[in-house]
Amino acid sequence: MDSSEFNNPPNRIGTSSLKWSKYEGSDVIPLWVADMDFKSPQSVMEQAELCSKHGNFGYGLPPPGLVELIVSRSSEMYDWNIDAEWIVWLPGMVCALNVTCRTFVGEASQAIIQTPIYPPFLTASRNFDIPLTKVPLTLEGNRFTIDFEALARLKTFPGDLFMLCHPHNPVGTSFSRPELQSLTDWLIKNDLNLCSDEIHCDLILSDDLKHIPPASINDEVADRTITLMSPSKTYNIAGFGCSFAIIRNSKLRTRFKRAMRGIVPDPPAMGFLLADAAYRSGEDWRLRMIDYIKRNRGIAMHELSQMIGLTPYSPESTYLLWIDARNLRTSNPQKFFEENGVGLSDGADFDAPGFLRLNLGCSRDLLSKALSRMSKACADLHSE
Repeated sequence: MDSSEFNNPPNRIGTSSLKWSKYEGSDVIPLWVADMDFKSPQSVMEQAELCSKHGNFGYGLPPPGLVELIVSRSSEMYDWNIDAEWIVWLPGMVCALNVTCRTFVGEASQAIIQTPIYPPFLTASRNFDIPLTKVPLTLEGNRFTIDFEALARLKTFPGDLFMLCHPHNPVGTSFSRPELQSLTDWLIKNDLNLCSDEIHCDLILSDDLKHIPPASINDEVADRTITLMSPSKTYNIAGFGCSFAIIRNSKLRTRFKRAMRGIVPDPPAMGFLLADAAYRSGEDWRLRMIDYIKRNRGIAMHELSQMIGLTPYSPESTYLLWIDARNLRTSNPQKFFEENGVGLSDGADFDAPGFLRLNLGCSRDLLSKALSRMSKACADLHSE
């Protein structure tokens, strides 16, 4: 398979890229924040060029057919039949997490999350004075999963909010149907609400896995669930801020929209258009990109597994690789590797000090260079 489109990404230095600007002017390879270095699909770039040539950047609406495309795509890819009216547009996933928490102010006595977790999960409920309860994921073999024994011991109240990240960032687990069935049975038994962040749902890396939205399990689950999705991570268009919630329950959807009122703008016009181009014509690119990420994952797992002090976990989904660095002879693994030329995400930001997150969404040459630096740093540290 031709990998040239991913082997030769554009130079992002000097482009005001969040990922690359952090270390601009220094010899540190940025493998931290979750966006990819690759060009977006050709259809997306062509649509962006058309918008630029048109020259008007006023307010916009979803292009004709985008909602219907999302509806048909949901059925085809996730076996989940949704209605167009269930979709609510948002300018980003972090915003959506916060709106969800605002929706349940006065109803939820707590928000329950599974750690380690994407950092905005740690702050969203607290922004609205909803107490946060952390339930760590449990490690079974080399795979992180839901700790159902811990959930069974947890004291909950009707109306509490469970916030799920599925597929999970940072550990890369794509929860199975039995896992989701057990989780949703527990939610229904205890009369809890569910927020399901599924932004990485189209980045499944295992051939034998398929994304399953919890809300697709049955109507009783769907009626207590706010599902959050976006093309931004998959098609590398995060900078254009186009996301959406899928909410079956009309009363819950009304409450969600009320929580948005006055503080949440619509996605930008170009965000709508690029989302449409990505979903409509980006599938071949998506499959090629996933193949490239899978090969990067294999290389990274092989190299990291041989480094003294590190234990990597192979992601089932996402382009993010979670690493246990607690056996490294340093109190701050993120700072240690940064000083040795590789910028990784600090596990402390995910409520997991001593861990690291590595972004696989880069060229193979850049990844190999970063892994070589990490290997040398580990060897030198443990030879002292």
